Amino acid sequence: MLIEHRTYTLPHGRMNEYMQRYEKYGLPVQERYLGKIYGFFVSEIGPLNQVVFLWAYESLADRETRRAKLEADPDWIKFRGMNTGSFVAQESRIMRVAPFSPPFAARTGD
Repeated sequence: MLIEHRTYTLPHGRMNEYMQRYEKYGLPVQERYLGKIYGFFVSEIGPLNQVVFLWAYESLADRETRRAKLEADPDWIKFRGMNTGSFVAQESRIMRVAPFSPPFAARTGD
């Protein structure tokens, strides 16, 4: 099991606008292909104006397949266009679940 940890930094004062846009347009199309989001967090202490997404995959191949389908979806292409200039920085990490970690189950839908 792999966890993708994505951190996006937004300009000051743009957080609420982005979160509303993401909840309405981005998250529904992502969940069509990536399964249920593991977590979405907003920074409170430390570097501010950041959102963190957690997504789970069985393998890098699983991630590649799911993300390729997402990238081809017209709704996702439209959402990405809505975000032009929205981020100061973006970072993506792939984390492997340690053997002694509490178990993570794939979240492929309800």
